[in-house]
Amino acid sequence: MNDRQMSAVIEALTDELESLGLPIVSRYAEDQRGPFAILISTILSLRTKDEVTAAAAERLLSGAATPEAMLKLPAEDISRLIYPVGFYRNKAKTIREICQTLIDRFDSKVPDTIEALLTLKGVGRKTANLVVSLGYQKDGICVDTHVHRITNRLGYIKTKTPEQTEYALRDKLPRKYWSVYNTLMVAFGKRICLPVSPLCSRCPISECCARINVVKSR
Repeated sequence: MNDRQMSAVIEALTDELESLGLPIVSRYAEDQRGPFAILISTILSLRTKDEVTAAAAERLLSGAATPEAMLKLPAEDISRLIYPVGFYRNKAKTIREICQTLIDRFDSKVPDTIEALLTLKGVGRKTANLVVSLGYQKDGICVDTHVHRITNRLGYIKTKTPEQTEYALRDKLPRKYWSVYNTLMVAFGKRICLPVSPLCSRCPISECCARINVVKSR
């Protein structure tokens, strides 16, 4: 797949985005909820379904929209508010530690660089890129399992890990698509381009796809 074909893929998926549904973190970006809400909701979203993340994030952030407000809540209260997200007890402790670090080292503001974000507990490259791109509208490529799987399935790159995919996309994907790429691939990956038995018969970009490693489809 070349850059021209990838541009066609991105245009087609953009047209389908409303029907696919925006991921929760992308909805927060559209609603201009700010970098803190994007950071916290991304932490909650790890290994958790979008609908569970959305409800938990709303419960938590409705009363604790700043690091200072969050630290007024004991870990037990945060756990209760975010249940049943995956690893909710660990995430509650992580959120409190992140908030304390934001206050102590960053004047209560979420950093706007990947390097600084990576110093926060529980923040990896996926989360850091998402905060930078959606929270600050700066260049970043957030690579999760959907982005990694679909980009390789399309035949646009050939990588073995999400981190390799990020750097491959930084070298190859036109910069104008960086900020929207994760949103499109996550929405597409959850509805149509599934990990096992993807819905190729319903796929709007099937003509462009190399179907790498697809054994069975519907």
